[in-house]
Amino acid sequence: MRAKAQRLDVPRPSVNLSRGGMLRYVATSPILARDFHRKDLKDMLRDTIKSAQVSAMKAGDKPRLAAVRLILAKIKDRDIELRTGKAPDSDDAMVIEVLQKMAKQRRESIQMYRDGGRTELADAEAGELAVIEEFLPAQMSDAEIQAAIETIKAETGAGSIKDMGKVMAELKARHGSEMDMSKASALVKASFG
Repeated sequence: MRAKAQRLDVPRPSVNLSRGGMLRYVATSPILARDFHRKDLKDMLRDTIKSAQVSAMKAGDKPRLAAVRLILAKIKDRDIELRTGKAPDSDDAMVIEVLQKMAKQRRESIQMYRDGGRTELADAEAGELAVIEEFLPAQMSDAEIQAAIETIKAETGAGSIKDMGKVMAELKARHGSEMDMSKASALVKASFG
């Protein structure tokens, strides 16, 4: 006995000759047509940055546009690096990691320029830092970081400097996007001292 063939409503390729013969997909049912191009309901940080680029272009804000383009270039560099490695858990986490690294670099540059008496360069870096920080989640204050450290120390039973790695790992897992980890490291070390 032969099985009956079933017709499945799946996208099928079709040729669009008006666009130089490019291959495109046409959905055969309205449900598939809706779902085929559906984006995630959650707005991704990368999309927010891209829309900021468009609005800076429209407004003619050249310093902001340059900073946003720099952010997008760094994200693209990170995408290229990750092609051969393990994919990140979420795109937003990867973008936040790039933004945090950029913010840290800007803070260090500002300090170096101010120490060297180059206030115009320090001001330019501060402008870039302000744009970068717009896309970062709200950062925890020192008191909030200290409270989080004490909570984690109590939960993990950390009592000596030997447990610093365990505390740092848990701190990064819970609050990594909300704090500068180098600052948190100094606070964790001081809490054991």
